[in-house]
Amino acid sequence: MADNLQLLLVEDDIDLAKAVIDYLELEGIQCDHAANGLSGHQLITSNHYDVVVLDLNLPKMNGLEVCERIRAQGIDVPILMLTARDTLDDKLTGFSKGADDYLVKPFAMEELIVRSQVLARRRSGQISKLVVEDLELDLQKKRATKAGEPIKLSPIGFKLLECLMRDSPNPVSRGTLMQAVWGDEQPDSNSLKVHMFNVRKAVDANAENKLIHTITGHGFALKKSEIE
Repeated sequence: MADNLQLLLVEDDIDLAKAVIDYLELEGIQCDHAANGLSGHQLITSNHYDVVVLDLNLPKMNGLEVCERIRAQGIDVPILMLTARDTLDDKLTGFSKGADDYLVKPFAMEELIVRSQVLARRRSGQISKLVVEDLELDLQKKRATKAGEPIKLSPIGFKLLECLMRDSPNPVSRGTLMQAVWGDEQPDSNSLKVHMFNVRKAVDANAENKLIHTITGHGFALKKSEIE
């Protein structure tokens, strides 16, 4: 896991940041760094990270505001919040804004790595909507829109689209999709084929640039069309 981990550290204490980055590099973990909340937010919205380690008290935009903004944008990267305060109220506030875990300063580097690795194994459940290009999924209202217009999906179609959007732009295998939707009580593979056909029809029927792609040998991916 560590060899492929892509981490962003948003920390204004330069000495601490350098120490963390040096340690992570020794462990084979690639780490970008931002020294304020505004820069951190810009990096999160323009890059893919497995985990964001986010300090609570930051210049230009504090950690809670960064959290709240990216969750509102539908970004589900797991967030490990760093704080010097170890009170329940502080943690509850952080969780309500979209943090997934907390680490109190001072901390052991080994614990930072272990918590980051655990978070990296899943995307955050803290978001209320998913957004890919002009496609938006409201997870609370169970509503999908494309270019601002509502699209009709069955409950199974909604689950399939959610699964594809959570992993976008990466491909999702047919087995993963069937497990996500039907669990262990899976129907025959034709059911998936029919439901995927309907999802594609709803999402891409009149679109010049298709979002849902069949990836031979892998499954399906939801992403912006590439010029072939």
